[in-house]
Amino acid sequence: MTSPWTRDSWRARPALQMPSYPDAAALSAVEAKLAKYPPLVFAGEVRALRARLAEVAKGDAFLLQGGDCAESFAEFTADNIRDTFRVLLQMAVVLTFAAKRPVVKVGRMAGQFAKPRSADTETVDGVELPSYRGDIINGFDFTPEARIPAPERMLEAYLQSAASLNLLRAYAQGGFASLQRVAMWNLGFAKGSPQADRYMRLAEQISASLDFAQACGINATNSNQMKGVDFYTSHEALLLQYEEALTRADLATGDVIAGSGHMIWIGDRTRQPEGAHVEYCRGVANPIGLKCGPSISETDLLKLIDILNPKNQPGRLTLIARFGAGKVEQHLPRLIKAVEREGRSVVWSCDPMHGNTIKAESGYKTRPFDKVLQEVREFFDIHEAMGTYGGGVHFEMTGQDVTECLGGMHRLQSADLSDRYHTACDPRLNASQALELAFLLAEELEKAAPASRAEAV
Repeated sequence: MTSPWTRDSWRARPALQMPSYPDAAALSAVEAKLAKYPPLVFAGEVRALRARLAEVAKGDAFLLQGGDCAESFAEFTADNIRDTFRVLLQMAVVLTFAAKRPVVKVGRMAGQFAKPRSADTETVDGVELPSYRGDIINGFDFTPEARIPAPERMLEAYLQSAASLNLLRAYAQGGFASLQRVAMWNLGFAKGSPQADRYMRLAEQISASLDFAQACGINATNSNQMKGVDFYTSHEALLLQYEEALTRADLATGDVIAGSGHMIWIGDRTRQPEGAHVEYCRGVANPIGLKCGPSISETDLLKLIDILNPKNQPGRLTLIARFGAGKVEQHLPRLIKAVEREGRSVVWSCDPMHGNTIKAESGYKTRPFDKVLQEVREFFDIHEAMGTYGGGVHFEMTGQDVTECLGGMHRLQSADLSDRYHTACDPRLNASQALELAFLLAEELEKAAPASRAEAV
């Protein structure tokens, strides 16, 4: 039998990837303060996202999830939030047109501050210090003082998340996300690139479809879908003291909500069935993501599905596959077969970033764009061959013009990485690479799209 769940029952379980705070009293004081703060998201929004993801699970919608690898306190600006939001909107319009299905838009934003690490320490020039685990835990600077976990950082993360959400809600419903405007942005993204003609044709088709809709009297004045979007936030629920402090019960329904974000996920390093992170996530009503890497077995996957979604509710659980280009065929079919055999309802999403990280000749950690695209193609080809639905993608990307991933239409080389390598942790697709990937993914989705483009737009 499953033991009773409480918001702190995770504390009796093994907790991997968690910091050790040297000042227990300071930690308790921060947790108590956070517990009095308002939640960042609300039960109605969480239920709305679950309903949208249920449509994805049934094959009637598509999930686009993307944003920063690790949000930074130092680079927190309204412009950065706006630019990442804008690129996600641009990608969503392209994918909606191609898939002929609504696109559920979820940002890795307003809460993605903590990062798991492959080692507890790192060494630079012979000096060994604790690893950087995200701004919510410790500092990026390579000094003994910066690397000490400081609980007060949770308060700054909360305030930054609240400000980010406030701005995102305004952008989503205040006219910035008008469909006609986003389509116009897409018309110019590829100018000057070798592949410009290939992308401009699709961008012009989208714009022409919108012009037709407007001629029929469908416009931002009389259609909410044309003038605004529903936008949700997500992050890895890694720092459980923070998650517990923001957990709230919905007075209307009694549902317990992780008030830190609309959707939370469990990483590939913290998905132990008896572990603390699985224990916390099983008790909250939010949509849950589960990263599935090469080491996950069919037995453990089914066990985790039973723990996290015992009622088999569509939209509750998203399985985020992250294997690496060339390895998808070895792992994904066995997992799909197990899920289908047991009749489990899940959303299948592809994370083509984490399995394709390499060290470039210049010494920078990077990801080749062609490998990212290869894994995306392999993921959708396998679902098509097996008669199942690949329902989403999960990218680490930014709206900034960074140079962190190799390739793309501007053909970034190893020597270019030092120009604007700004990530605090993992390399991200820049704005043009992210949008290029959306156009290339659109070609994959168009193969099986069932409805007319006029319906989608």
